[in-house]
Amino acid sequence: MGQAFRKLFDTFFGNSEMRVVMLGLDAAGKTTILYKLHIGEVLSTVPTIGFNVEKVQYKNVIFTVWDVGGQEKLRPLWRHYFSNTDALIYVVDSLDRERIGKAKTEFQTIINDPFMLNSVILVFANKQDMKGAMSPMEVCQGLGLYDVKNRKWHIQGTCALRGDGLYEGLDWLSGTLKELKASRSSASVSTSF
Repeated sequence: MGQAFRKLFDTFFGNSEMRVVMLGLDAAGKTTILYKLHIGEVLSTVPTIGFNVEKVQYKNVIFTVWDVGGQEKLRPLWRHYFSNTDALIYVVDSLDRERIGKAKTEFQTIINDPFMLNSVILVFANKQDMKGAMSPMEVCQGLGLYDVKNRKWHIQGTCALRGDGLYEGLDWLSGTLKELKASRSSASVSTSF
């Protein structure tokens, strides 16, 4: 019983660690978002070949964020990052109306993968500061988010360069993951008595 209490205590008061995979088409702003969250600055980036991984602490949650390159030739490798993932952050270039259909296809493939069925979904509709950008609602419709049932998801308008919306997204993500973890812990505690 002591171990069960400890697990419950850590869930509510201790640091939680969460594994997050951040995906999206090339040039959506994934790496810019990662480093804005990690060090608070915008770094000059080049297209990611492979992945970047950083720990981002927000409140009392430590997110291990895997930012995986989004070029077409790299997308088949995405599934290798799905195992044991608590959350998906899917980044969309809201200015790229021509590829919203491609973004939807890739998004649907990810969320329907058997390893991702228990992951919560946060969509960053990035580049909201640009004239002509799709609104978060338009991105939501473009990805087919309204059709996603029995999953926790949230869409957040962002501007990675300024940091707008990023922490609001992490707020939702940390709250949702802690809520899910607490409900899973209490379910396992009640079955262990």
